[in-house]
Amino acid sequence: MSARLICLTSALAMTAGLAHAEMNFNRIASFATPLNMAAGEDTNRETSPEIIAATADGMTLVYTDSPLGALGRVDITDATNPKPLGNIALDGEPTSVAIVGATAYAGVNTSESYTAPSGLLQAIDVATGNISASCNLGGQPDSIAASKDGKFIAVAIENERDEDLNDGLIPQMPAGNLILVNTTEGGLDCSSLKMVDLTGLAEVAPTDPEPEYVSINALGETVVTLQENNHMVVVSAEGDILNHFSAGAVDLENIDATDERGALIFTESQKGRLREPDAVTWIDDNHFATANEGDYNGGSRGWTIFNKNGTVVYESGTDFEHAIIQIGHYPDKRSDSKGVEPESVTFGEFNGTPYVFVGAERASVVGAYDVTNPAAPVLKQLLPSGVGPEGYAVIPERNLLVSANEKDLIQDGGARAHVMLFEQQEAPAAYPHLTSAGADELIGWGAISGMVADKDGIVWAVNDSFYGFQPSIFKIDTNHTPARIVDVIRIHRQNGAAAQKLDLEGITLDGKGGFYVASEGRTGRVIPHAIYHVSADGLIKDRKGEIGLPAELLNVEKRHAFEGITKIGDTLWMAIQREWKDDPKDHVKLVSYNLETKEWGAVHYPKAKPDTGWVGLSEITAHGDYVYVIERDNQNDARAVTKKIYRIPAAEMVPAALGGELPVVSKELVRDLIPDLTSTGGYVLDKVEGLAIMEDGTAFFSTDNDGVDDHSGETIFMNIGKITDQNS
Repeated sequence: MSARLICLTSALAMTAGLAHAEMNFNRIASFATPLNMAAGEDTNRETSPEIIAATADGMTLVYTDSPLGALGRVDITDATNPKPLGNIALDGEPTSVAIVGATAYAGVNTSESYTAPSGLLQAIDVATGNISASCNLGGQPDSIAASKDGKFIAVAIENERDEDLNDGLIPQMPAGNLILVNTTEGGLDCSSLKMVDLTGLAEVAPTDPEPEYVSINALGETVVTLQENNHMVVVSAEGDILNHFSAGAVDLENIDATDERGALIFTESQKGRLREPDAVTWIDDNHFATANEGDYNGGSRGWTIFNKNGTVVYESGTDFEHAIIQIGHYPDKRSDSKGVEPESVTFGEFNGTPYVFVGAERASVVGAYDVTNPAAPVLKQLLPSGVGPEGYAVIPERNLLVSANEKDLIQDGGARAHVMLFEQQEAPAAYPHLTSAGADELIGWGAISGMVADKDGIVWAVNDSFYGFQPSIFKIDTNHTPARIVDVIRIHRQNGAAAQKLDLEGITLDGKGGFYVASEGRTGRVIPHAIYHVSADGLIKDRKGEIGLPAELLNVEKRHAFEGITKIGDTLWMAIQREWKDDPKDHVKLVSYNLETKEWGAVHYPKAKPDTGWVGLSEITAHGDYVYVIERDNQNDARAVTKKIYRIPAAEMVPAALGGELPVVSKELVRDLIPDLTSTGGYVLDKVEGLAIMEDGTAFFSTDNDGVDDHSGETIFMNIGKITDQNS
């Protein structure tokens, strides 16, 4: 690991433990955009907050919502309690918004086809929703920006390519351009509209410039990214091209460049990767930063600071991605393409410190960089965003940073789209809760499921089948803030090969330095439901190391099986997540296996009836006179009802023989976790899956981030105090 990376990641690992005099951004609220739908409107429709801006007084947010064809509005007078102000319907697809005073200027795409693009620039009163002016742009608008003095608007006319035509190769006519339009008091002077020709500049498809994003400095100069063309253009307020240059390329080392192999392996490289920048923001009158997402043939996984004369002042290389890897937000399914995909970038000065905020679209993370020295930015924090951060509003006067997160997972039963608010506070950083920063190697992780406590503040955790070709046990030191992954054990068989396709959902200590792990198989899978005995170095011993299920269980099995494992004396206990074929409704088995007699048994556990979706168990942990379980529904955000810890008297854990009537244990509510899950300003995450209880009763719970696949990537790993002293 490079000295530079050690510096960045060590700083990140220490951030949450710094003295209160340190200023940090912490999330204070989340706003679900379906709240802006009118009464009677179908709230199951997709919404997507993309580009967002704030009114001059900093009290109202306005965001574009492409699926709804509207501008959404949010009252943030009380930033900790944002309130819906409703949507403003538009005759087309809003692509970008900027605000001057209390007037929103929106780019609206009205194109009928790729070959006949069209669009409007409209001036809209934020309070009333009335459209005061509308200019015909002659093409499809993408990004827009307002000058610092509010006197004119710059519009990137992309005239985007058809990715299904000729494999998406450009040129595809008509070409894009830049439009400059003067404003009036609350309106637009459409007669002032000026088109800036951008053809003939780029080395890549010079006849077909595809402008993506614009930003305007205090001198009135507009910088334009031509993303697919891998080119930058600087234009004066009068519309003259002052400079243009290639965005260049980057060599990438120590990356994962292989897609969907179910393992995180950061030993590969890509040479000459074109930056292909998406968003751009001025830092000062001479420097601007780009987020190098890539969209055509490139994507360098990082971000860059350029001088407007064309020289590269700073290049993040893989440092940004590596820092994201360490907090568990790396999206493995994008490995062969663009990794974490930095797409968005903005600038703001907070309490005298200039910051660049870089959003990684696929990792759902916002990096906050101190750019006091543009040649040597310092990564101060990584902030947990909603899914797919796309646009930002900075309100330094109120110490607020706002992110608009475009991904709405309603069709997949996932979290809704959200706008998130962060406040710069005199307080420790609240995120991340868990990091591998400071380890001797670059340790990627995610999809944490089962956990178990050991001595001296150590917790062991396993990952699930998202990394089925790299089943792992992580050693977590909870004596640090944030908790730190200090080592990883790769589970393997005697031939040295990884124990592939395991779905590890539980772990417990064997009392001899090793572990028992529970793997959730699936009916018809090559890898069945099973228990594995694993040595301290991760070895599964042949024959003796694998404990398969008996016929009495296999005959009634279903997909949702072992979720957690614990050890009481000589007996292993496993929680089965949901009902199997022979279970009464709303009852699930707690299955036992005696390591000495090899006998199987079970009891029944009465789980809650679901309000929506399903309810099941996701962890089991024995401690003292009780056995603790996590009971959860499969719901996110405001729809979540059941995320709870219950306890069962250990005296009732007396298994009956399989195949007959099973005794039903009693349960007592210990803690409702929903207040904990919302305590950091985010929405309720679905998968509460890990519970570890130290010898003194101190408990930690964790969430599974699904390997950042259609997930924000956020992992909550939280100390909830002595669970033995709690009971609701």
